[in-house]
Amino acid sequence: MQIQREGSVSFGEARLAVWEDGIPREWDAKVIWERKFKREVFKRIIQTLNRIGWTVGEQTHIFTGNNSRHCVKGDLQADLKICGRSIELEFFQAVNTPDRADHSGRYQSDKEKHMPYLARLEMQRTRTRIRDYLCNVFTGYTFKASDRKCGLGGLNNIEWINADYVSKRRFGPPDIPAADYNSVSGDKKTIQHGSKVWTTDRKGRWYQGTAFVNINNMWWVAYGKYGYTNKACFELFVDRPADIRTKKNERARRQRLEDMIARAVAGMNYQRAEVLRKVLFPEPEPLFMILNVKDGVYFRPNYSGYTSDTIRAGKYTRAELKPYLGDADEKDDLKAVPISQAA
Repeated sequence: MQIQREGSVSFGEARLAVWEDGIPREWDAKVIWERKFKREVFKRIIQTLNRIGWTVGEQTHIFTGNNSRHCVKGDLQADLKICGRSIELEFFQAVNTPDRADHSGRYQSDKEKHMPYLARLEMQRTRTRIRDYLCNVFTGYTFKASDRKCGLGGLNNIEWINADYVSKRRFGPPDIPAADYNSVSGDKKTIQHGSKVWTTDRKGRWYQGTAFVNINNMWWVAYGKYGYTNKACFELFVDRPADIRTKKNERARRQRLEDMIARAVAGMNYQRAEVLRKVLFPEPEPLFMILNVKDGVYFRPNYSGYTSDTIRAGKYTRAELKPYLGDADEKDDLKAVPISQAA
């Protein structure tokens, strides 16, 4: 037999919330309403938690009154509290808390992201069981789903992208197919909406995803069930890379090695600097710095930025001088300086 109550259930970041309207303004009526709300809803949530294996006990953290409970199941914990017309069940764990290990991880940011996989599944199972029970036992209870959340308990990546197409932030759905100049991949092929593409993560590792038109030359790339990223067309590749085990991180590698060489030289660890130089420049060939004669500064590695410190200046082969100097040693305000002349 269903009970006549109206309210909403919603999911948030590692939490479940129950909200009801219609609380009386008159004090005595309000007290009676809150007692009934606690008896009919709050206690049913406790009963459901007990049925699915949770241990519900007294709260000993901050809010220790009769309106709060501490819930435990394995490594997963939760604080259950009722206040006026609302009930909140907030989950947390102490296994992986890199930022806030205090208070058993209650104040760790991005709780769902940091939860171990099995704990996250148990949290989602618990929330779903409570939601389904409340929406079945009370006639007027509804579930208020998150409009744009992508992840466990929310939208998958394809649903999120489709929701983005009709969201208020856009001036309308994108043009499909994209214009020719916005769909040329990094390997000079044409990217099709909904086709498989290859791209790299921030560390240069290759992975495959599905490309969806976004805006201009930007494309959504969906991977797995919930993962998505936003990439320019020239960062996408239609054909499978020749060696997907080799990272595409040439610029980052060059910057890292040159910085390590500079630190070794500055610390007078010349043996380490020589080993690193052979890693970066395996062929014995002359190396140069690019000097801006007018300003008296050198190019840093990857032609990116300037420095007056010859140790931290970028080192370039003769072939790498060509974009700025061609085949000459000096052009306009730029000059190639052999590293042997660095003082």
